[in-house]
Amino acid sequence: MVHVLGSRMLLRPTDPERSRAFYGDTLGLAVYREFGTGPERGTVYFLGGGFLEVSGRADEPPAPGLRLWLQVADVHAAYEDLRSRGAEVLRPPRREPWGLIEMWIADPDGVHIAVVEVPPDHPLRFRP
Repeated sequence: MVHVLGSRMLLRPTDPERSRAFYGDTLGLAVYREFGTGPERGTVYFLGGGFLEVSGRADEPPAPGLRLWLQVADVHAAYEDLRSRGAEVLRPPRREPWGLIEMWIADPDGVHIAVVEVPPDHPLRFRP
């Protein structure tokens, strides 16, 4: 068994500065740390209980199956805020059959991001 002490998601964008502007300015994620300079520069953002590191450069966008899931307190407020900041909204908020309220946006490389609100009556709010 592997004893995991920490984790983070690594994202290698095609245009690191554009992606940093999206995750830092448009999405408004707080910076945990920055490291390196030039093409080796990296930024690690707080991502709820985890981290998202944007570093390096890729020739191709990330795998089309990559998705990020971000839980927020109020998805409708997030929708208005993200639209006003120029985020590409793929789908506005709606309640899904499984009870979550979800909207979808895309980062500059087309990575789909679910922005999710867990309603007060949803089972994810309760622990047995």
